Amino acid sequence: MSELTIKDIARLCGVGVSTVSRALNNHPDINPETKSRVLKVIKEYDFVPNNSARNLKRTESDRIAVLIKGIANPLFGGMIKVIEEETQREKYSLELKHVEYNEDEVEVAIEMVKEKRLKGIIFLGGYFLHSEERIHKLTVPYIFSTIGTAVPEHISPALYSSVSVDDRRESYLMTAYLLQQGHRNIAILSAETEINSIGQLRLEGYTQALKEKGIPVNENLIRRVEDDVEHYSMENGYLTTRSLLASGEPFTAIFATADILAVGACRALVEAGVRIPEDVSVTGFDGIDMAEYYNPSITTMKQPVKDMAKTTARLLFDMIAGRKGYEHILFSAELAVRESSGPAKGLGESKQLPAGKKG
Repeated sequence: MSELTIKDIARLCGVGVSTVSRALNNHPDINPETKSRVLKVIKEYDFVPNNSARNLKRTESDRIAVLIKGIANPLFGGMIKVIEEETQREKYSLELKHVEYNEDEVEVAIEMVKEKRLKGIIFLGGYFLHSEERIHKLTVPYIFSTIGTAVPEHISPALYSSVSVDDRRESYLMTAYLLQQGHRNIAILSAETEINSIGQLRLEGYTQALKEKGIPVNENLIRRVEDDVEHYSMENGYLTTRSLLASGEPFTAIFATADILAVGACRALVEAGVRIPEDVSVTGFDGIDMAEYYNPSITTMKQPVKDMAKTTARLLFDMIAGRKGYEHILFSAELAVRESSGPAKGLGESKQLPAGKKG
């Protein structure tokens, strides 16, 4: 008998050549029963694809993608570097995709799986507003990294994996630290505060700490970043703090929910003639290098970025290989007290601050 071709396999299975090709290449866009039938026939007839087909399978399938919301945040730069190293170790290729805040990352992922023949996906940043029905359309393993605790409770944990810190708890601890320093009028700079977002969780940690101390939540001190500027950016921290200063609302501390916002906040305070930390303490969240080397160095809640990134990548490859199912891993952050924070002046009494420079 002459050597079988892919056309022969298609005829034996009663399907088209393209369907056999999808089965061979592990393409997600194929009915599972059809795929099983095709693979069974391939095995029965000891069919071996030619070299070009095998090479096509390898180049198309050995690829993962990282979808990033908030690409201006330096936190993700360090994570991507570690993920790249782990990807190279597995001899996979890596696709990086910046997703705008107004884009649907799951829809982007679904299209990328089809176009790029992805084996797995990592979501970095953003917030989660998707239904179970929507994420069921993702046909490859995926992990929500840095946003695990922001996934709503109605989404079954059996549908996804996550790697993150407990954003609500760590934000609570940072606010508790400022309260221990005697601060009572604590402003917070928060990015997106939609339900099921990191920004919302960190805001909840802040308000919980205040309430437990019997301190009323002052809505005027909850400052949401500008929508028309990259959410997590120095510029937004600067503009939001300028707005806070101009409001005339008294405060003795600023808790920026990202270090990159804290850097911008410090610039606005210095321009206004406000001393850090003598007049106002400033704290951040993330633990990026810039916060450590800024002058003054910024007190922050330091996420174990390298460990989180390595765990994210290893878990994804274990899932791809079938060694593990969906898992949820929580890391603890570390409070790094630096030069930008200290005791509240006058044991927490507020001080009216200047509005700052214009222009």
